[in-house]
Formats: sequence, structure tokens, C-alpha cells
Amino acid sequence: MSYPITGVGAVASIGNTPDEIFTGLCAGRSGLGPLRGFDREKFTAQQLFEIDDRAGTGDEPGRATRFLIEAVRQAAEDAGLPEDLSGVPVLIGTGLRELRSLELWWRDGIPFDASELDFGPALRRRFGAVDTHTFANACSASLYALALGWDLLEQGDADTVIVAGCDTVTESMFGQADRVQPPPPEVRPFDRGRQGTILGEGAAAVVLRRDADPGRPVRGWLRSVAINCDARHPTAPDREGITASVRQAHRIAGADPRDIDLVVLHGTGTPINDLMETEVTASVFAAATPALTGIKSQTGHTSGSAGLMSLLVALSCIGTGRIPPVGGLVDPLPEADGLRLVRDAPLSQPVHLAQVNGFGFGGVNAVAIVAGAA
Repeated sequence: MSYPITGVGAVASIGNTPDEIFTGLCAGRSGLGPLRGFDREKFTAQQLFEIDDRAGTGDEPGRATRFLIEAVRQAAEDAGLPEDLSGVPVLIGTGLRELRSLELWWRDGIPFDASELDFGPALRRRFGAVDTHTFANACSASLYALALGWDLLEQGDADTVIVAGCDTVTESMFGQADRVQPPPPEVRPFDRGRQGTILGEGAAAVVLRRDADPGRPVRGWLRSVAINCDARHPTAPDREGITASVRQAHRIAGADPRDIDLVVLHGTGTPINDLMETEVTASVFAAATPALTGIKSQTGHTSGSAGLMSLLVALSCIGTGRIPPVGGLVDPLPEADGLRLVRDAPLSQPVHLAQVNGFGFGGVNAVAIVAGAA
């Protein structure tokens, strides 16, 4: 079974739509810029992948909600849905919800209602959405939400589902990263010289339907979503858990590794995560040679939206036959010998079937398979 993706939407530090983001990735643009929302004197790191949407200096509340609303608006409009989404479940994956707004209330006294920590009230006001669910599930949250969207369609509980992910960077999270990564890293996924990751802001959304709507374009087909939680370690990835999620995604999709043309890797740029993902990929695709890419060197690690952001990039690769390179990759890991990591420039290649990886703290692993509309 597979389900049509009929609408897409996204905002990130390098673009305000899925097309802008993909164009930026292919052009080698980076969304990394000087800190805008935090006091620079408090941190060693002075750069962040922020969305430049603030009206003035300093920070302001409600930005994660703003990103989410825009991504959902784009996806719903792209799918031809009405303004009133009261009959459509909206599932949101996130890492931190509106915690940044709570920080501003606690420290600076900026007004903030605790009910707005959840995205439901804002979605109800803007779209009339009444069936909303938020999953705070680390870096694979949006793909976990995608799995639930699949289940709702599979069980006949909905004909249309909107799945989204969003996060803004909180000062507390940025501060933690600043303390454990001195000096601030240059994000270089799968490179021997990689040192760590930098957080990013963003939101992504897709509309899933049980059946394609005649007369409406289909952006791609969701062939499978596989999730597990190995719970082996609070932060370090587990080989068996990751491998199991990849093989389960292939099994559900009815795909052999040799059928996969592209893998959009999780690719955080951290020493252990990149090594483990490389080793698992080399093992699973021992008899296959898909192209491999990743986006976090240009968008930052967008946490709860990361999985769906990568999925939208996979759909763009399928639609255009272009694959953006892994930014910052100069000297690939020796464990990547024999793997087709896209480097230096976009690769022109037909993509019919793509795999998207998303792995999070606590061993929450998620892998999706998407196919072209044809």
C-alpha cells in the first residue's frame, strides 16, 4: 500500500518554500548567520541557522507557531484544501514546542499564555483545526508523526491527514550545545574532520491522502514509514536499532536495497552519529549503490522538522532529477569507501525511489520511503 502526497510546505533559514530551500541546497547556499535572538556576550558560538523573521532587535515569542502555521498553510494550499481544516487531523512532530516563548516570559516578563505551549490553539484559530496532536519526540519527531498519519489512513480513520514538524532554537538548548562543542563546529557531515552540529530553525508539512484527487497533482507517494525505539543509550545511536528501522522500511515498501536510488541521510556532522549511519548504510547497501546526500550543513539541525525537511528534499530530487551535494564534505570517512556520497556539485540522475533517515536521542529511529508520482 502507498499513499499520495498531494501538498507540501516548508520554511527554513535558506528559503521560505520547499522550492526555495531545494534551490538553495543545489546552489550551495548556507543559512548560517550571526546570532540575532540571543545575547552574543553569553556564548562562545556566534552563529546559528535562524529564520530571519523578527520585526526588530532581540527575540520575540510565538516563532515556532508562526513557522508551523506557514508550512501548514503552504501544504494545504498546494493540495487544494479549503481554509477550514476542521475535518482534517493535523499531526505535529517537534522537539521543544514553544519553549523559547516560555524562556522569554520567565526571564524578560514578555507576556505568554501557557496554553500556547501546545500548537493546538493556534491551529484552531487559524484553520479551525480541532483534531490536532503534538509529538515531542526528538530529532525523528516529524517522521514519527508521519507514521501515525499513515496509520490513520490505513485504518480508515481519515481520508486526509496533514503531517508537520517544527522547531525554533531555544536559548537553553543553544547554551548546552555551546558548552559541549568548544570551539563552535563547522558542520561537515561524513567528513573525517567533522566536529559537531549546529542547530537550525524550520518547519515542514505534507498533505497525505488515502486516494489521489483526480485533477490535482501528486508530489510523490509515501511507500512506507518504519519506526522503533531501541532505548539503548540516552544519546548514542545503536547499530541494531538503526539497521532494523531501515530494513523494516524496505520490507513495508516491498523494496530491495537495489531499488533505492537515493538516501537522504540524517547526517548531523557529529562524530558518533555519522560513523554509525555510515556503517549501517554500507552494510545494508553492500550490493547496491544509491546516491547519498544530507542537508544539515546548509539548514542546520532543525530538530523536530528535520525528517520531513529531508523528505521534501527527496521529493524535489525525484521531481527534478537533481541531487544536492553534502555541503562541507572534503575528506570522506574511510568507512564510506564504496558509497556514493554526492560531493562538490549537484548530481543529475533519475530518482524513482528514495529513502529518508531520521534518528533521535533515546534511540527513536524512523525511516521513510517515497516514490515518484508516475
